Amino acid sequence: MERLLEGFFSLEYMARAFPGLLREGLVNTIILSFGAMALGLVGGMVLALLAISRRWWVRLPAKVYIDIFRGLPAILTIVLIGIGVPTAGFRPFGRNTYAYAILALGMIATAYIAEIYRAGIQSVDKGQMEAARSVGMPYLMAMRIIVIPQGVRRVFPPLTNEFIALIKDSSLVFVLGLSIGSRELFRVGQGIVQNTGNYSPLVMAGLFYLSITVPLTHLVNLLDERLRKGKPVVAEELPTGVDAPRRA
Repeated sequence: MERLLEGFFSLEYMARAFPGLLREGLVNTIILSFGAMALGLVGGMVLALLAISRRWWVRLPAKVYIDIFRGLPAILTIVLIGIGVPTAGFRPFGRNTYAYAILALGMIATAYIAEIYRAGIQSVDKGQMEAARSVGMPYLMAMRIIVIPQGVRRVFPPLTNEFIALIKDSSLVFVLGLSIGSRELFRVGQGIVQNTGNYSPLVMAGLFYLSITVPLTHLVNLLDERLRKGKPVVAEELPTGVDAPRRA
């Protein structure tokens, strides 16, 4: 037991890892997660609108994208985008591995967020659109002013869950070999473990992840409770099946 405690909960090694985890790992984890989430929010809305189109040839590409990037393991997508694409000669970001990491995570997030948006938009009563059209409002304007705002307000909890998942998935970009200064929490902790043979730095990295994800999880629960009780955050309940976390 003493060896186990020393190997995983050594205060000495945790203290040694703390500055690097805080200054480099935490900062880069947040940048990767926010960057990917921003791409996902924008791209997801575009895909969601395409996926609910009445024209099959508009829906089909969106559905294919969503099915592919939801079906592939995240680490496989990260390797294909972050290593495969530049190796194949297509280098939109030059040799900036950090940018490829954000792009890969953002492409994954786009597929999941598109489904969240789609469920929220389609949960809005069809009478809202019919009423808007009856007073002469064009379809796109009615979607932008009436339907989409209501749908988006209903999916705050699952969007927050997606952000939590992105924070955890950001640890997978270690496979891209980010340089010193660009490493996220897991890679910083892993580097110290490789040099020392003690796993306490990874436990410390886990505590950093928990310091972000646990408060966000409680925020999701609070939002969900307020939504279901009809409190001011949103006027109506979430659509069935949208508020469950999408992945562990």
